[in-house]
Order: sequence, then C-alpha cells, then structure tokens
Amino acid sequence: MKSLEPIFGGINLEDISVPRCFRVLETLKREMPIPVFHDDQHGTAVVTLAAMINALKIVEKKFNAIKVVVNGAGAGGIATTKLLMKAGVRDVILCETHGAIYEGRSENINEYKKEIALLTNRSKVKGSLAEAMRGADVFIGL
Repeated sequence: MKSLEPIFGGINLEDISVPRCFRVLETLKREMPIPVFHDDQHGTAVVTLAAMINALKIVEKKFNAIKVVVNGAGAGGIATTKLLMKAGVRDVILCETHGAIYEGRSENINEYKKEIALLTNRSKVKGSLAEAMRGADVFIGL
C-alpha cells in the first residue's frame, strides 16, 4: 500500500480480518499522507449513524437519552459503537458470541475489545445478548 501512495488520492481497505484490520489501518493512517478508509469500519459506522439520526427524529429522542445494544464486536461493530458515542450516545453495550463485553472480562478478548470495554457498558452487564437487551431503545445487529 505504501508504495502505491504517490499515485493515489486515497486507499480503501477491503476484507482484512479482525484484529489485523485495525493494525493495518492504524499503521497506514500514521505513515501515509492520504486518506485511508476501511469500508467494514467506516462505511458501516457512517451508514448506521445516518439511520440513527433519522430514526431518532421519528421517535423524538436524543442520542444522549437512549440505550443502544450492538451485537457484533468485529470491525463494523467497534467502529459503529465509537461513532455513535462521538455523536452523543452514552449508554452502549457491545455484545458478541460470548455475550456482553465489559471491563475486566477475560474470555475471548483482544486489545480492541479491551479498549472498547473501557468506554461502554458502564453498568457492567454480564451475560447474554438477551440480558444486555433489557431496557434497550435500539438494537444494531452487525
């Protein structure tokens, strides 16, 4: 990728597995002066944010007043969660095949899930997706 940079205005990454996609993206963004985009992360997050803006208008709710559960802690799920939080969502629980992600969880965890655990699930919900869904206003399946 870096050797192609002088002839491109931007790079779109495709089909790089988790967690490698995070490392590749971080490295290229740090080392290249052109935009680097990973559609699994950025594309999914932007489209989801747009849908949420419109949905919240219809139900007359604000980002800071809803509980969101995201099922899927891959590239799209983590990026979407981060973008929704930047948009104002305060109460997010991110789940995956082993249930809710929370600070201190040791099963099926990597550095990126540890990082997102510090930002989400403030009530430290443990257990299944069904348990995380209690009281949720929004469900996002990725």
